[in-house]
Amino acid sequence: MLKKLLQFKLKILAKIILVKYKPDIIGITGSVGKTSAKNAIYAVLSTRFNVRKNIKNYNNEIGLPLTIIGAKSAGRSAIGWMIIFLKAAKLIFFRNKYYPKILVLEMGIDRAGDMSYLLSIAPCKVGVVTIIGHSHLKFFGSVEKIEKEKGKLIESLPKNGFAVLNYDDEKVKKTGDRSRARILSYGFGENAAVRAREVIFHYSKKNADGAGREEFLSGINFKLSYQGSFVPVFLPEVISKASVYAALAGASLGIVYEMNLIDVAEGLKTMEQPKGRMRVLPGIKNTLLIDDTYNSSPESSLLALDVLSAIPIREDARRFAILGDMLELGIFCEEGHRMVGKHIFESKIDKLITVGERSRDIARGAEGAGMKRDNIFHFPDAVQAGRFAQERMREGDLLLIKGSQGVRMEKVVKEIMRDPLKAEELLVRQTDEWENR
Repeated sequence: MLKKLLQFKLKILAKIILVKYKPDIIGITGSVGKTSAKNAIYAVLSTRFNVRKNIKNYNNEIGLPLTIIGAKSAGRSAIGWMIIFLKAAKLIFFRNKYYPKILVLEMGIDRAGDMSYLLSIAPCKVGVVTIIGHSHLKFFGSVEKIEKEKGKLIESLPKNGFAVLNYDDEKVKKTGDRSRARILSYGFGENAAVRAREVIFHYSKKNADGAGREEFLSGINFKLSYQGSFVPVFLPEVISKASVYAALAGASLGIVYEMNLIDVAEGLKTMEQPKGRMRVLPGIKNTLLIDDTYNSSPESSLLALDVLSAIPIREDARRFAILGDMLELGIFCEEGHRMVGKHIFESKIDKLITVGERSRDIARGAEGAGMKRDNIFHFPDAVQAGRFAQERMREGDLLLIKGSQGVRMEKVVKEIMRDPLKAEELLVRQTDEWENR
């Protein structure tokens, strides 16, 4: 009851603030890549405009209004919430000339009706849809219902707005049929208006200190193409195709706001790579870790495995996939896990370690596709899996660690990272609230 009352108050305050300041609102939805797209859009637009993006992952009925107010959650502190209400009142009764001109809002949905609620708070001028997949299928029942809910963002856009759509995803492309707004498409394919061409992934190492330890250097070069014009883009310290999609979303918003491609490319260099999302960390025994522990779905797992298989390693080294349960997949649970397992074999991954009961189907999928049982291992929890990996790892190995939030796969990373004392700085879910779970 108290949460509902808090939610209602925040909604009213946020709506009044938006009516007063009238910022452009850019809404972002999708099953994969929302946060990375948000960061790319912010990186581009903030070079020219006063922009605010979601604080942390504040993308729901509580977090969205807090972002509009410009405040962090007060948790269980009644005094903290009073301070937030006073801050909102100050914005309402006194004009703040520094209030953002553009709000970049990630819109997370778990159930039917969530998007309508978020749009009732923050009607958008621009809507961005990344990828539509199987996340939260448990609560929706079908991918078609997920598509319908996310498509509400595009339906709601005004005629003078923009729908920015990933045309490499047929479901996303289909949402454009429901739009009154102008459509700007992005992707790798020829039917996209904003394209990435001649993509080159760089994987290399350098000596990092006098002890002879090595650090991983990475980056992506591609040509950004729009209406016959090309500009080179370099994304430092990223390693995944998903990062290119995020950059294309950022470039598309730069085009919407009439920025030239050179300025867009400069802005993309500052794109932030969030914790737990395809970040490369040094591991023990002079190994490399790909930390993708923020969350997981079949779609994002396939993309991550493609990266794991593409990074060059020396001949005597091995590739490990350490994968936890993918939650909230509903009726697609078994099929989704087995699909990932099959891709592990097809990607020629050397060792598979699974964590959690549902992930047994990843192992079954891999073995069914042809992976030897001797190379497959299973553990009930992340800490045990991390300690096992410690024993099996050897110099030069490359390890991908990924799973849904509830499996806490960051605990695996903490067990095998070179500098565990930097866990709070480098890993997701290191607050007391999470540590006590």
